[in-house]
Amino acid sequence: MLTVSEPVTADADERWCERVTVTFRNTGGSPAASGTATFETHVIGALGIDWGTVTTSQPLPAPIAAGAARTRTYTVCVESWRVPLGMRVDTREVTATWR
Repeated sequence: MLTVSEPVTADADERWCERVTVTFRNTGGSPAASGTATFETHVIGALGIDWGTVTTSQPLPAPIAAGAARTRTYTVCVESWRVPLGMRVDTREVTATWR
């Protein structure tokens, strides 16, 4: 069983990108040898309106031994055209699949 912490976000160099730090904890009895982290990033307008969600994926910081935890900071970006001037991104959920 692999659990994922709440994402901690920080601004990146571009408004359509964000630095997202998460901790993956393996609570199972065998190592997670590989897998994928999936990020749900919301595009937020100047008035706080959520204009949509973009899903992206990146590799897990594998292997993660049984009973161990690994923390990783990802740079999560959406296409620049989705985030016009005055808008921003906000990654609110991270999930993981593993093998």
